[in-house]
Amino acid sequence: MKMTTGRYFVAVALLATFAGASTLFASHSWGTYHWARTTATFTLKTGDNVDARWDAYLDEAVADWSASTVLNLTKVAGSANPRNCRPTSGRIEVCNSTYGSNGWLGLAQIWASGSHITQATSKMNDTYFNTAKYNKPEWRRLVMCQEIAHDFGLDHQDELFDNPNLGSCMDYSSNPLGPPSNEHPNAHDYDQLATIYSHTDSSTTIGQTTNRGAAASQIDHGQFGQLMRSTNGGRTELYVLDLGHGEKVFTHVIWADY
Repeated sequence: MKMTTGRYFVAVALLATFAGASTLFASHSWGTYHWARTTATFTLKTGDNVDARWDAYLDEAVADWSASTVLNLTKVAGSANPRNCRPTSGRIEVCNSTYGSNGWLGLAQIWASGSHITQATSKMNDTYFNTAKYNKPEWRRLVMCQEIAHDFGLDHQDELFDNPNLGSCMDYSSNPLGPPSNEHPNAHDYDQLATIYSHTDSSTTIGQTTNRGAAASQIDHGQFGQLMRSTNGGRTELYVLDLGHGEKVFTHVIWADY
């Protein structure tokens, strides 16, 4: 997908009931999306809007991704209401709440101007994490790790749920414990981050603190707009929603089988 003009918003959904198939990613960058920055390495603030049930998993994800050679995450006090998880420009906001029986377990939302990410959110849906199936450390760890990674440009390594685990939280799995465990990044994830951020930009989109997450801070089915592409028997779809004033919402969805 090529972005041309205006400001855009991108959403990635990890669904609550895993099924379906796609492909193994030899390169798993999220299109060309990346944070603009003028230095080879950068620090990205990560707003903590999660409760005590999620604190340890957020801390682990921040530590895991900070092991990258190009990226350092630093946890800061959140500035969002977890119920709507409004974004703040120049940083990530991470939230948990009971978002409802909407089909997604975790959701990453990325605003972009051209190919440059300007703000991002990750949401953990306690409607499902309060159930016996998902109220387990391995599920909380995988989803937190994966949703935050979408916010700085990583896509999935594999979307074939019944394939052997790749040892990466960027691998869909029906058994996060494995072996091998899919609860943390692997070497390929770190290599991909180094590739995404192998260049510098003439300006930066990092470090602003204005809370400006007005439109489409939470997207539910029925608000996605026009279907642009459908693959994998309808399990993977791309929608576009025109918000006016040059802003559009691109929503990439992998649907569950019910």
